[in-house]
Amino acid sequence: MSKYYTGRKTKNLFDPKSKSPFRLSRSKIELFMNCPRCFYLDRRLGVGQPPGYAFTLNSAVDKLLKKEFDIYREKQTAHPLMEKNGIKAVPFKHEKLNLWRDALHGGIEYLHTPTNLLFCGGIDDVWVSPDGQLFIVDYKSTSKEEEVNIDADWQISYKRQMEIYQWLFRRNAFNVSSTGYFVYCNGLTDRDEFGAKLDFNIKIIPYIGDDRWIEGVILDIHKCLMRDIIPVSGQDCDFCKYTEGRKSVE
Repeated sequence: MSKYYTGRKTKNLFDPKSKSPFRLSRSKIELFMNCPRCFYLDRRLGVGQPPGYAFTLNSAVDKLLKKEFDIYREKQTAHPLMEKNGIKAVPFKHEKLNLWRDALHGGIEYLHTPTNLLFCGGIDDVWVSPDGQLFIVDYKSTSKEEEVNIDADWQISYKRQMEIYQWLFRRNAFNVSSTGYFVYCNGLTDRDEFGAKLDFNIKIIPYIGDDRWIEGVILDIHKCLMRDIIPVSGQDCDFCKYTEGRKSVE
């Protein structure tokens, strides 16, 4: 947990009277879908959920994957994993790629003028087909005995993440395929010794996205922010359950 967490914040909160665009990240859309109450407390009242611990090993895998795919981006040739999976594309070369990857200070943005909400998201990668169609790519890493997939109920957040990135690129006038790819790295633990080296199996999982749900959710988010009433909590929100449980015994 960050040593700077205080439980309350006063900056970058939504003001219904403000005329300035209000920035919302992809993760805040996910927060709203998981729990409108936690979203409202965070974005309107400045009471955010406690931050989790940083997944530094996952971040290292992401960084190394970006470096590796960037080698093929410069050469404008397909990565061996793309060739192995029959993906007819090369890593997309664009002057704004590093900005799009910067989730904290940049990301790809789109101003939704009906609500004056500025949406943004930091992507991992983009590939492009010979005819100029873009494929959104997201890196994932884990370590499990079974083969990785995106079929678990909790992985709906992965799918929504992909669809939001596809939607953002479409709103920026790019030709985006409905098919996106997860580059999923699975750390192997069946080696006889560590040897200061962690091996991975890497699987590319295609996913056909559908972003038609996003517009309706955006309107719901705006309605939520404009109200002066705290909404009810999400059905499976662990933070709200903890808060209620704590209140019941104090």
